Amino acid sequence: MRIHFKVICVFLVVLTACDSSKNDVEYQSLTGDWQFSEVNDTLWMPAKVPGTVQADLLSIGKIPDPFIQNNEDTIQWVSEKNWLYKRRFSVSEAILKKKKHILKFDGLDTYASVYFNDSLILQANNAFRSWEIDLSDVLKAENELLVQFQSPDSIETAETAKLDYELPEAPRVFTRKPQFQYGWDWGPTIKTIGIWKSITLASYDIARCTDVFLETTSISDSLAEVVAKLTIETPHYNEITVEITNRNTDESFVSSFEISPNQTQYDIPFTIKNPSLWWTHNLGDPFLYDIDVDLKQGRKKLERYSKKLGIRSIELITETDSIGESFYFKLNGKPVYMKGANYIPQQIMHPKVVREEYENLITDVVAANMNMLRIWGGGIYEDNLFYQLCDAKGVLVWQDFMFACAMYPGDANFLENAKQEAIENVKRLRQHPSIALWCGNNENSEGWYRWGWQEGKTDAQKQEIWSGYYALFNHILPRVVDSLSPAIDYWESSPKYGRGDKRYQFEGDAHDWWVWHDGYPFEHFEEAVPRFMSEFGFQSFPSYEAIRYFTEQDSIDISHPSFASHQKHKRGFQLIREYMERDYPVPERDEDYVYVSQLLQAYGITKGIRAHRRAKPYNMGTLYWQLNDCWPVVSWSSIDGLGNWKALHYKVKRAFENLLIATEEKSDSVSVYVVNDTFSEVKNTLEMELFDFSGNLICKEQFPFISTPDSSLMAAAFPLGDCHFDSEASVLRIRFAEAEYLHYFTKPKALQLQQSSIKTEIVTTETGFSIRLSSETLQKDVFLSTKGKGVFDENFFDLLPHTPKTIHFNTADKSTPRLTIKTLNQLIAN
Repeated sequence: MRIHFKVICVFLVVLTACDSSKNDVEYQSLTGDWQFSEVNDTLWMPAKVPGTVQADLLSIGKIPDPFIQNNEDTIQWVSEKNWLYKRRFSVSEAILKKKKHILKFDGLDTYASVYFNDSLILQANNAFRSWEIDLSDVLKAENELLVQFQSPDSIETAETAKLDYELPEAPRVFTRKPQFQYGWDWGPTIKTIGIWKSITLASYDIARCTDVFLETTSISDSLAEVVAKLTIETPHYNEITVEITNRNTDESFVSSFEISPNQTQYDIPFTIKNPSLWWTHNLGDPFLYDIDVDLKQGRKKLERYSKKLGIRSIELITETDSIGESFYFKLNGKPVYMKGANYIPQQIMHPKVVREEYENLITDVVAANMNMLRIWGGGIYEDNLFYQLCDAKGVLVWQDFMFACAMYPGDANFLENAKQEAIENVKRLRQHPSIALWCGNNENSEGWYRWGWQEGKTDAQKQEIWSGYYALFNHILPRVVDSLSPAIDYWESSPKYGRGDKRYQFEGDAHDWWVWHDGYPFEHFEEAVPRFMSEFGFQSFPSYEAIRYFTEQDSIDISHPSFASHQKHKRGFQLIREYMERDYPVPERDEDYVYVSQLLQAYGITKGIRAHRRAKPYNMGTLYWQLNDCWPVVSWSSIDGLGNWKALHYKVKRAFENLLIATEEKSDSVSVYVVNDTFSEVKNTLEMELFDFSGNLICKEQFPFISTPDSSLMAAAFPLGDCHFDSEASVLRIRFAEAEYLHYFTKPKALQLQQSSIKTEIVTTETGFSIRLSSETLQKDVFLSTKGKGVFDENFFDLLPHTPKTIHFNTADKSTPRLTIKTLNQLIAN
């Protein structure tokens, strides 16, 4: 093997112009218009690729919208059938003359046989993998692709029959496709089938680069050392040049070397002086370098890769201490408190998600002051755009591998398939500075030890099941991560311990579902704070718009028959009512009930968030379940299936601010904590004012306070014994710098709220309207709504007496909005 590297120049911009002709590597997209048919049917119908059978049937009116009414039940036949997709395509004479032709499927869902000009060229069995086929010897000027999809049902039945026991949550565990499509307690059962990602034909003569990974190997204030790891394929020995250009600094690195058919991996080191680091948006600038990697042969350009490089270090710190074991992240050597939510796929028919929806969602994440999202293991490895947006907007990603709430097969074929899936996705995502952690699975370990999965099985069967688990999550996946992305830590399972194990509060990450599933009161969140809360949640109804969408009626009727399929938790409505009766008035009008359900959800979750953040640094992260929905439904989300913010999203926006006031009420005082997530000291005056709901001042205290960087400190204890007040008709207003918090002394249902009107003044602005509100009495949980399209920058807020507040309504509609204002006062005022 003849291999040598010859460095031509460093920090030198090459002056020789490249040949202006086309690149050696040319790509032909085969997405777009296709045809599809049920197997053994002669009717061919129009289809779109990327897409799914369900989306194609919907677009031509062959099935009803499964998101409306109870239509979900009427389309189950689709995934029970076998389907065909076909397309003819032409190849130009110039392309046909090239030596190599590689056909790539980025995603086939799931069991697919691919025929090229009537010859079988591929059998795929994993929706999370891509597939490449060399067509160099068979490509013609005119060609036909035919893809036959087999229903997963028959294959899963056959796999189930091979075992003398039932795997927990079978049969979905046998199929490598999004697990949530088999039905979850927030999502429909729609098992999609189809070509769900792009198809391309790559043709070349000299070489093609299949992967570029810019690996940061060391960082100091003065220098970052980076290695460009290139995967290059060539049919012959060739001398090529690689030029790496830092477009931020106009510096270039050039290397010339020989490539060989017998070698694919090539490393090219380069440096960046005085590097700007990538930070989460709440702590600094998520700086990205623009790096071009050009492959050339002489003056001929072969291919260009343009990459975004974020220079940062990220590590998970798990150290034994006097309490248990820590769990926190260090970004660029500094401990960072993680604030965010769990993310699920935005659509069950994923190809229907468009760029604008990705952009809107990540913008909503940043607007709510989140710095981390956890991509849950029952969904998908997300589209590249998702991670690019997180990179650009400074949001870290906890990335689960796609295994959730089940025990999976342990045979050699399944494990090898899972290994290749992991290799491919780690290589695809490792460049993104947003990736903070690889996690093996969601709740599989907890389920095995706590959910009764071992019952009825022999010792030999239990050993066989656990051996498969251990092989995948303790050997295969961590080794893949360590070999391909060693700078990112691997975590076996989330949570480390289930809530039935006392250690869940003191070691690792926790999923605390005592609230909701076990009916514990919201105060439990304040009493049992874990080291890192990676899941906790509570349900609420979606927006009025979402309810109108799936019920197809203008009035809000929560007894509508369509709720039979739009509430997936069997005890969901019961639990919402039980908790509402504890803490809130239970309205008789359905429209009010929906409103209070959202207040209830926000009340419980923000109570937990404030308790978690107050406990810093014992607790170093809080990620609630869940950020979003995959369809309009009653669920745990803070953003509903149509993209509308619920009360929870508005209230976590305040609870996730860098500077936070949190309180803890005791018998004779209120302990006031100031939480500072920044790296800067904050000096200001702490003001505490106790007044009644009419605005009459009862007591006041203020004094200077210093909030140290990255801290949670008790700033004061406001004495209650010296103040004579009605706890049901008074509020403690606490302010420090830009932070503000209103502490109430009783549950919302017991507040003696007063009936009073809210005055509004609406003024047109460049982006919509400003709305000035004022009232003579405290107005609790003011909810503004309109049937017009637009977004309120604030909502579900408390309006203080004699203290005007201005809200912005961003909309393209120039007509003055017809506002509806709802408050808790209207429901319980005396």
